[in-house]
Amino acid sequence: MNAVAPMTITKPLADQAPVLEMRGISQIFPGVKALDRVSISLYPGEVTALIGENGAGKSTLVKILTGIYRPSEGEILLDGQPVQFSSAQAAIDAGVTAIHQETVLFDELSVGENVFLGHAPRTRFGTIDWRTINTRSRELLRQLESEIDPTIRLKDLSIAQRHLVAIARALSVEARIVIMDEPTAALSRKEIDDLFRIVEGLKRQGKAILFISHKFDELYEIAENFAVFRDGKAIGHGRLKDTPQAEIVRMMVGRDVHEVFPKTRVEIGETVLSVEGYSHPTEFRDISFALKRGEILGIYGLIGAGRSELCQSLFGITRPSSGRLTLNGAPVEIRSARDAIAAGLVYVPEERGRHGLALPMPIYQNMSLPSLTKTSRSGFLKAANELKLARQYAERLDLRAAALSVPVGTLSGGNQQKVVIGKWLATQPKVIILDEPTKGIDIGSKAAVHGFISELASQGLSIIMVSSELPEILGMSDRIMVMREGLMAGLYDRSEATAETLVRAATGNA
Repeated sequence: MNAVAPMTITKPLADQAPVLEMRGISQIFPGVKALDRVSISLYPGEVTALIGENGAGKSTLVKILTGIYRPSEGEILLDGQPVQFSSAQAAIDAGVTAIHQETVLFDELSVGENVFLGHAPRTRFGTIDWRTINTRSRELLRQLESEIDPTIRLKDLSIAQRHLVAIARALSVEARIVIMDEPTAALSRKEIDDLFRIVEGLKRQGKAILFISHKFDELYEIAENFAVFRDGKAIGHGRLKDTPQAEIVRMMVGRDVHEVFPKTRVEIGETVLSVEGYSHPTEFRDISFALKRGEILGIYGLIGAGRSELCQSLFGITRPSSGRLTLNGAPVEIRSARDAIAAGLVYVPEERGRHGLALPMPIYQNMSLPSLTKTSRSGFLKAANELKLARQYAERLDLRAAALSVPVGTLSGGNQQKVVIGKWLATQPKVIILDEPTKGIDIGSKAAVHGFISELASQGLSIIMVSSELPEILGMSDRIMVMREGLMAGLYDRSEATAETLVRAATGNA
């Protein structure tokens, strides 16, 4: 697929002036340009959908808009006048508020306390005016067609009710711009319908709403405008009713992935791992697939699709409610990570710093952790054996470090990932699960990791690779399983998989 050029629109999206404009916004972190001269406009009484893959720059833009980050370049205009949000409070004072997927509220406080946290009304004696808090909270919730008692504790509410409290909090500060970040991710269809009625009410009040979601059906239902981000750049914007979904998808994923992620040709062998009817009480249901020797099976899906949860269950971190595993033709029952390692199945987690490494410990000790029986004698660790094992895999992975005795925490992200992969290869596994293997590492290190993944496959290792990056999934996988809301939404051979096909399956627009 050819790259999609940024789309230019010279006329305003609406017949009125925007309440807020972000012009030429860049956000530069050490070694990373998270946003590159992006612009977006928000209009009173209208919803603007912000669309893009994970890592496209949406969250960075929201953090700038809410005063958490100061932009490296560009300007923000409110009612046509330049403004600077030097803090989160400054953004709130200007009328900008955000409702996140994981609502930032406090379980042990009452509903009213959450609504007015940080700006509680006071009596003439300077004490908190509890009567006004509860009266105003009740009024705000009734505007949202809710009869939630403002005196009860937040922990006693459902997820949908918590969203109502978050919206009431936004209204309590007289917000003019309301940001909704994946607000429907944990809601039922009825709760989504209720939320959309509230959004329509906010539009009638003249609020400008920035709505972030991966679900196209919802966006076309609730939004007037759209802006597409890709790799930190603004690719296009316009009126949703005038833009087909296929065009939005092309703007989201318009890259020639096969040039960026070349795939080494490998002869695929017999089935190594068979998963049948695998289910978890809350995270995924009825997952079945087979993984062959030398194969890379990619798993793609949006946040919350159940990808990582499936992998963690296969590794024994959580217990499935039903299902059957077969490894090399023999049934296996994995009750713990120890069972998985003994069976020859290992897992490289997404959050390598928190779950994959002991950062203060030296490289050689990290690499030998799962293989202590190989590096110890009579119950005592032998440092020489640990160093020998670590050196073998450090050379194989081309690990760049001053010495194997330096703490892992001093290494770059790419080299840390090599340590995690190396420690599991030392166990001589049959199957390795890689969860977001190149998350947070630079382009050069990504290429090195991809090259090594291909090398492992060519040596006969079976690989499951979870990734949110379409180029990585399309460029590295022999087959691709798409998950949506805990279910398998499709299984595609490399030859038939396209970016559009995967996005449609992941968003329910197949």
